[in-house]
Amino acid sequence: MKKVVFAASLLGLAAFAQAQMTPLGAWHTIDDETKKPKAVIRISANASGALSGVVEKSLDPKPNAEANCEKCTDDRKGKPKIGMEIIRGGKKVDGKDVWEEGKILDPENGTDYRLRLTPVDGGKKMEVRGYVGTPLLGRTQTWVRAE
Repeated sequence: MKKVVFAASLLGLAAFAQAQMTPLGAWHTIDDETKKPKAVIRISANASGALSGVVEKSLDPKPNAEANCEKCTDDRKGKPKIGMEIIRGGKKVDGKDVWEEGKILDPENGTDYRLRLTPVDGGKKMEVRGYVGTPLLGRTQTWVRAE
C-alpha cells in the first residue's frame, strides 16, 4: 500500500511540474543592470491559445521613470506603461515547451521584437528572447515566476 501511495504522489508531483511549464501567469522582469525585479507582467491566453502579456505593476524605484510610452510608434504611443499589452501573439510549438510567432514591445525604446518564450527550471523561470529577423540577432532575459 505504501508503494502505491508513493507512486501516486510522484505522479501528482510530475503532473504539477508539467502544468507549470507554461508562460501563463505573473512574471517578474529583471533589470539588466541592477539584477533586481523591475515589473510584473501577467501573461494570459485567448480562446485560440494566442498569448497576451500586460504590465501589471512597476517595481522600478527610479522617481523620474517615464510613465507613458512616448517612443512607441503604434496604437500604444503616449499610453501608460502600466496596463500596456507588451506581448501580443505567440503560440506553443508542437511537441515543445516553447512559444513563438508573437511580438514583444520594449516600452523603454518603443521597439517591437519577435518573441520566443521558453519556461525553464521546472517553470519557475522563463527565458524571454526578443529578436529581429532570426533568433540569432537578439537578446534573452530570464524572468522569474511571481506566483
